[in-house]
Amino acid sequence: MEADTYLSIRSFSQGLYKDKGSRFISMAWPVTNQEEIKDILMQVRKEHHSARHCCYAWMLGHERDNFRLNDDGEPSGSAGKPIMGQINSFKLTNILIVVVRYFGGKLLGISGLINAYRSAAESAINNAEITEHRVMDYYKLSFPYSSINDVMKIIKDEEANQSDQSFDLECRMTISFRITQRNRILASLDRVSDLKYIHIGTY
Repeated sequence: MEADTYLSIRSFSQGLYKDKGSRFISMAWPVTNQEEIKDILMQVRKEHHSARHCCYAWMLGHERDNFRLNDDGEPSGSAGKPIMGQINSFKLTNILIVVVRYFGGKLLGISGLINAYRSAAESAINNAEITEHRVMDYYKLSFPYSSINDVMKIIKDEEANQSDQSFDLECRMTISFRITQRNRILASLDRVSDLKYIHIGTY
């Protein structure tokens, strides 16, 4: 992968792992924020209210530095950590994986639990379509109409995207481009007469 791309899953997927009567049902979602994750977890707990455990791990952001895991009553490190291990193994982000366990009456031991949660998470990922996404920078531009040709030349040369255009004496538009192009494009925009820009997000 290039520095400005990341991997995630296209849509919801499920997996299953069984051991000594226990069923480990895994579910994976593409997610973009913690509110979305919170709502999904509430819904899963509601739908699987009779499950013994509802363990999960999630990761957000193209830099893969925003994450959390939860053992939900299982021995420490035996559930959330192996789920996260599969997220890392496939180098995924913007993903939530939940594994609900219906207890089968026999204890599996720490190593058995680690294997079960890891295998269940891997099953959900294997059943998903993994997709590559580009990380884009978004900027709002404002500039006089007299500078429009200079601006449009930069957009064309750099193959940037444009939207929300308003052409008048004062022109406005939103442009987006790959983050690896940032320094070069901003340097070009800085040379345009009376142009101002505001960074509105990276995603």
